[in-house]
Amino acid sequence: MSPPRAAKAAASAAESPAPHYLGHRQRLRERLLVEPKALADYELLELLLGQVLPRRDTKPLAKALLARFGTLREAMNARADALRELPGFGEGLLGHWELLRELFARLGEAPVRERQVFSGPEVVAEAARARIGHLGVEEFWVALVDNKNRLVAWERVGRGTVDETPMYPREVLALALKHQASGVILAHNHPGGDPNPSVQDRELTRRMVRAAQELGLRVLDHVIVAETRHFSFQDAGLL
Repeated sequence: MSPPRAAKAAASAAESPAPHYLGHRQRLRERLLVEPKALADYELLELLLGQVLPRRDTKPLAKALLARFGTLREAMNARADALRELPGFGEGLLGHWELLRELFARLGEAPVRERQVFSGPEVVAEAARARIGHLGVEEFWVALVDNKNRLVAWERVGRGTVDETPMYPREVLALALKHQASGVILAHNHPGGDPNPSVQDRELTRRMVRAAQELGLRVLDHVIVAETRHFSFQDAGLL
């Protein structure tokens, strides 16, 4: 390109107005710093999407997420295949979503990770909801405690389908022996949204109690979680 043409192109670029969404996004950031709760759900999503798509107007995709999934919670917890169905939601955004979900899960698991004393089902229920409450398939996790009821481990012991998870008491007992635990708290999710135990859940709990007693271990609770609710065998007088 000749010098005159290059100068002309540079001048034209300098005169071109910035995309409208950049000013809008900056105003959203300013509002976020002043009064975060004043932002609508779609505006929060706009800013979140803009972290991965800085050169794109993210309002349409933010509104499409809410239209497709209904709520901010559902949008953040949506399955990867459902997210991919939205035009413009690519692998970069999917990776960002997974990063945020893992962050939220670990924040919810903080009492477990910080070895808090187990004093009721709420501690494990909160950790389980954060980790598996939103999943579309069942997962079985176990929290292990020492003789002072301090949580010493929180690990997955089974992953299954939408309505069942294979979980073998011998694997839980082996894990308890590995961590020198004296108590066990079982936890799994019900993707359908109803945390009430099935016949199989009750039988599994009875089997686990019998197997643990043979090794001198305590089964303190079995907690079943859905996204917003949980069921505790201890609270229900089933242990």
